[in-house]
Amino acid sequence: MRTYRSFTEFWPFYLREHSSPRTRAMHYAGTSLVVLIAGAAVFTGTWWLLAAMPVAGYAFAWASHALIERNRPATFTYPLWSLGADFKMWWLWLTGRLGPELSKAGLGDQGEAAVGD
Repeated sequence: MRTYRSFTEFWPFYLREHSSPRTRAMHYAGTSLVVLIAGAAVFTGTWWLLAAMPVAGYAFAWASHALIERNRPATFTYPLWSLGADFKMWWLWLTGRLGPELSKAGLGDQGEAAVGD
């Protein structure tokens, strides 16, 4: 595996490791669940819920890499950049701006629709 020295270099690699729309959908589900759990913990003051966040996020992500992409999650080599990239990918998808990023990463415009589109 190539060594990445910046998040900017890492980002296209991250997207290519998530080339299947099904993989990305699994990540969106996990990341959305993480955000909902965090919100519920803050709203209710039930702080033990925060312990469920990594389980919720990684269960969806790792399952998608094992079953769909059949690759090793980048989290194992670049844990912080992977976490940041996951939230960036999720946010770009939510706001309907992921398609151009996928194109720049060499994946073509796969027509990623935003939530509600």
